[in-house]
Amino acid sequence: MIIKPRPLGSSRLENNELSEDKRNCIKIGPCGLGEKAIYLNSFYLDRIYYAEYSKIDRIFKRVAMSKGGFTGKGIFGSIPYLVVLFKDGTEKICNFKYEFQVDQILEQVHEAFPNIPIHSRDAERRLAAAAAAEEARYLKELSPEAEKSVAALREAKKTLENNRALSNQLAFDAKQKRTLDSINPTYRYLAVIVFTAAVVCALWGLKTVAEQGLRTGGVYVLLGFAFIFFIISSRVLPSGRSNKKYGDECYRRSLEEMEKVLSENTDYPLPAVYAHPIVIDRMIRVIREGRTKSIGGAMELVKADLKALNPNVTVTQKEYDEVVVVKPLFTVNNYA
Repeated sequence: MIIKPRPLGSSRLENNELSEDKRNCIKIGPCGLGEKAIYLNSFYLDRIYYAEYSKIDRIFKRVAMSKGGFTGKGIFGSIPYLVVLFKDGTEKICNFKYEFQVDQILEQVHEAFPNIPIHSRDAERRLAAAAAAEEARYLKELSPEAEKSVAALREAKKTLENNRALSNQLAFDAKQKRTLDSINPTYRYLAVIVFTAAVVCALWGLKTVAEQGLRTGGVYVLLGFAFIFFIISSRVLPSGRSNKKYGDECYRRSLEEMEKVLSENTDYPLPAVYAHPIVIDRMIRVIREGRTKSIGGAMELVKADLKALNPNVTVTQKEYDEVVVVKPLFTVNNYA
């Protein structure tokens, strides 16, 4: 190890044990999951801390600076954090750039260590109340047609659960494509112009500093580099992974892989573009609520429900978690 991780939550692993576990850990964003410990980031450095799973009381997601999450208002514009609460009462909060990475960590922790809760205590109370309210909406008894539709959807869900990574990748690529497609080309052209002007400004400042000293040219250097960093951080400037062609290609590859998986079942009830377990869960839900009896009707209602959601709509935590994953699958295909 170049930098030895610092222990958290009274964790104490031997050096050789720690070194091997970190080396073989699964890296997800700035954190990592080893066999014996989870590796957490600071604001600047990735995987600079570690905590043994046996020392963790619970681990969960927190969404800040958002109209979504537990505020119940809106569904987009979130800043995700991973919160690790230790048995000694201390906690570590890790900032993430992408929310799906936090979800991946929670999913894998829950799978490997089902005894570790993956929701805060407040969230557990809210989820329990939401589950009770949802259960109350369901019909006590379904018609034979509805029962058949639900059984078919549950069987179809098994295929997607066995390919969960592919479903998640398809959803991520759909969201990425949607984001890149929505960037106005004018902004990109303007970003290129500003970036070019910033480079010229910085170079002119460096030349002036070399010839006349820091007092005269320093301001040009600072302004130039300030604009450069601003444009780069805005992610509007075209790059190898920030352009429409790249987004289209990633989405196309994921969709082709999903179509290949689903082609083994000619009667699969879900089109590949919407192939995600959450979509099936929502279809089952509308059937159990008595809003439709057929699979086709359930799909149309799911589309209508998602289309009606916008940043001004009040949602539950469960709804928020589902919508941010699957709505891009529908928007990128214009709900076709």
